[in-house]
Amino acid sequence: MSAPISASGNRAGTWSFSPAATLVAVVLAATVVRLLAGALIPLTEDEAYYRLWSMRPALGYYDHPPMIAWQIWLGRQIAGDSPLGVRLVPTLATAATSLIAFDVARLMGLGERIAARAGVWLNATLLVGFAGELAVPDVPNALFWIATLWCAFRAMRGSGAWWLAAGVAAGLACLSKYSALFLAPGILLWLALSAEGRRQLRTPWPWLAAIVAAAVFAPNVAWNADHGWLTFAKQFGRARPEGFAPQFLGKLAVDQFLLLNPLIAIFIALAIRRRAAWPLLAVSAPFAAYLVFHSLHDAVQGQWPAPLYPLLAIAAAAAAEGATGWLAAVRAAAAAVGLAVSAALLAFLIAPADAGLPFRDPLAPYRDWPAFSAAVERARAASGAGWVGTPTYGVAAQLAASHQLLVPATQIFQRERYSFETPAERADFAKPGLIVVPARNPAGGLLPRCFAKVDTLPPIGRGEGKSTTHYSAYRVAEPRRDVERQGCDALGPAGAPA
Repeated sequence: MSAPISASGNRAGTWSFSPAATLVAVVLAATVVRLLAGALIPLTEDEAYYRLWSMRPALGYYDHPPMIAWQIWLGRQIAGDSPLGVRLVPTLATAATSLIAFDVARLMGLGERIAARAGVWLNATLLVGFAGELAVPDVPNALFWIATLWCAFRAMRGSGAWWLAAGVAAGLACLSKYSALFLAPGILLWLALSAEGRRQLRTPWPWLAAIVAAAVFAPNVAWNADHGWLTFAKQFGRARPEGFAPQFLGKLAVDQFLLLNPLIAIFIALAIRRRAAWPLLAVSAPFAAYLVFHSLHDAVQGQWPAPLYPLLAIAAAAAAEGATGWLAAVRAAAAAVGLAVSAALLAFLIAPADAGLPFRDPLAPYRDWPAFSAAVERARAASGAGWVGTPTYGVAAQLAASHQLLVPATQIFQRERYSFETPAERADFAKPGLIVVPARNPAGGLLPRCFAKVDTLPPIGRGEGKSTTHYSAYRVAEPRRDVERQGCDALGPAGAPA
């Protein structure tokens, strides 16, 4: 990625491509692969759940702010109510994130070669390479994080009005996931640490950007106020430390070392040591510090640091410039290894080879939902049930997304998740129901405390061979409480039914 396109070619007489052209080619190819994979791979449980949100777009939901629901809604209008429709806009958002990261690096003065390397390396991280097509809140969050910085760097180089655009992008990031609230202290830290940044802080523009961001985010705040601060209570409750469990810090380090791509992670460590692309490290610092703090008392999910990935890719690309010896070899291999491993994982999802594995398929949670849903519908029809229930939101959402059921599928716990449902979408608990419970979930033992009649039915399996997931099945009737409004949560130990 060092020579421009030339009709005469390079010294060897072959064609060469500019760094920007190389990046565009990689992003286009990766996007095509992700769209193909997105069309062929069944939805994950979380994606199926967010799909339910998109059926009734709102300003907020129990788990997250609404951006992912809006993106899924738009994709479904374009490509239909299918896995591709659910994933279309998030996949395009991943491509846009790569291209914006490239331009951010250029605006920082890092040069086109480093900027293109950053964009390619972002796609070569295993988190983005393998999961960049998934319809999850982390995807739009990462897009609007880097878009905020793109606007901020343009404001630093020219018109202060770009700060207003940065405020819009930051507000949209907050509408994607609340971790975007760490953008404000991160940008403030960056500005405070440089003379030019301090000059910016003496103008009204950054402060107007904060006001604009708050205004864009305000509808979700209003929604929460109208819904008993539902999402705020769930998400900000995570920050409250409960005990001291430092083993999760090790898990965070190992997870991110692998998900970043170990070869790229080496250069991220060098970037931190050398303060390469230091403005991005400063912006990242508050959220990174929170993740470390959280890992001292609870697990950090692998995808949570996703909005930092474009920033870290730029820093790593800058640190890799001028590498010699073994580091040069690592730099040369990083993109190819990451892209190849990601492609292999996607191919394994599309065409599983479980029969040849000596162990349980690690990707089994993705598989065989349509066939499972058809089996549940057959059991429901045979039992005369008027609705299907589960103790987990993911299974309920998968059943609904399969289009196999002829009756509503619902979660019988955590009913606060379903404020978006209309009466027509709700289960009629006056009728008998079929409840399917994943193996090892304690909900089956609680059902007699929630329903007067509970009959055990033959279990239902999802998958084949050693990767089969088993579900207990029950026919229930005559609820002992208002399951629609109260659910069955309060009947068991706190947190037992998930």
